[in-house]
Amino acid sequence: MHTKGKMGVRMLDALTQGVRDTLQKFGNDFYVNFIKDDRWQYLANGLIVTLEIALMAIIIGVVLGALTAMVRTTHDKAGGMGFLNAICKVYITFIRGTPVVVQLLILYFIVFTSPAVSKVTVAVLAFGINSGAYLAEIFRSGIMSIDGGQFEAGRCLGLSHAQTMRRIILPQAFKNVLPALGNEFIALVKETSVAGYIAIVDLTKGGDIIRGLTFSAFMPLFAVALLYLGIVSLLSFGVTRLERRLRESER
Repeated sequence: MHTKGKMGVRMLDALTQGVRDTLQKFGNDFYVNFIKDDRWQYLANGLIVTLEIALMAIIIGVVLGALTAMVRTTHDKAGGMGFLNAICKVYITFIRGTPVVVQLLILYFIVFTSPAVSKVTVAVLAFGINSGAYLAEIFRSGIMSIDGGQFEAGRCLGLSHAQTMRRIILPQAFKNVLPALGNEFIALVKETSVAGYIAIVDLTKGGDIIRGLTFSAFMPLFAVALLYLGIVSLLSFGVTRLERRLRESER
């Protein structure tokens, strides 16, 4: 029994020492990756750039998507706008059929070759144009889901097709497609992680810079993943709350 007791104490001491060594290593890695030389600022500044690109790009995407959807649904329901409808179809087909990183590189190396145009501006345009193509189909499905009697009601009130679309159809379509819009915004935030291809120091690139300085991949990249997870979780929570409020307003 005495021997077994000593063995138990030794095992407990070894386990305790192992925990201490692990915690000490974790603390050293944390200091080297984030505290030393204020390297945490790479993540903080990158996070700001990521949010800036995503917010501005989604605004462009919503505008492009809404206009494209209105052209296509107007053509389908009322006829006309054949030329504009053809342009919209080519735009949607090209953007949805090619990777966003290729579109980003085309804009940066071919379209905007002037150094006067900032890299962030190029990224905003690239992600905004890309998002617009997907949002166009989302808006289009929402508009087409509205009963045709709504259009007739607008006409009976003396509204033009554009006025009916803006005042009656789009508000209802927005409620129908809100979950899809939230998912698109979440996807857009994650897609901006390829902005480093044109040397933008976004969140992902910030983590990669720290990895290059410390030769430690786990901690900086895991921190980047956690930050993206936090952003997505907040967005998902906000979309859920907005959906709930819209449902309550309909009662």
